[in-house]
Amino acid sequence: MLLDSKRTLLLNADYRPLTTMPLSTFSWQETVTSVLSERVNVVEEYEEVLIRSQNFEMFLPSVVSLKQYIKIQDQPKFTRLNIFVRDNFTCQYCLKRLPTTKLTFDHVIPMSRGGTTGWENITTACNKCNTKKGNKLCSEIKMWPKNKPHTPDHKMLKKGISKSRHKELHRTWLDYVYWDSDLEE
Repeated sequence: MLLDSKRTLLLNADYRPLTTMPLSTFSWQETVTSVLSERVNVVEEYEEVLIRSQNFEMFLPSVVSLKQYIKIQDQPKFTRLNIFVRDNFTCQYCLKRLPTTKLTFDHVIPMSRGGTTGWENITTACNKCNTKKGNKLCSEIKMWPKNKPHTPDHKMLKKGISKSRHKELHRTWLDYVYWDSDLEE
């Protein structure tokens, strides 16, 4: 088992992940440092991963919580991943769902026409549609994004941690990642 592949889920003091997209995690080194400096509480451990040094040994924590609460931003960070999640990894012009390597971002109002780079003006586009639209306004080329670019809320982005990713998460993380999700009937 490679120690470098192990991540630790980082929770706020209220036991919610600090971020969901991407999910807040620590490397094993950050985890050990945080535990030894007493900045975090150990919540769950990897029972199969023992860390040893001359002076101590401990099971690697799989989940830790901060001792001090950090206020979460009201607005999600404007990141590539969050844009892809908001737009469901889909070109907003031709509606093809594609891997991130086949997607780009389009300024709905081109920067040369006064457009800005932010939530309200960036949309996901495939290379073909982005090239076709080029430096034109949507009305000039008769191409409009299916969904108007907008600032998503945290709940919307949290849906990005879908059931399909459930298998990728360590079993000790599940209650903390999904604890405030809607229950299925």
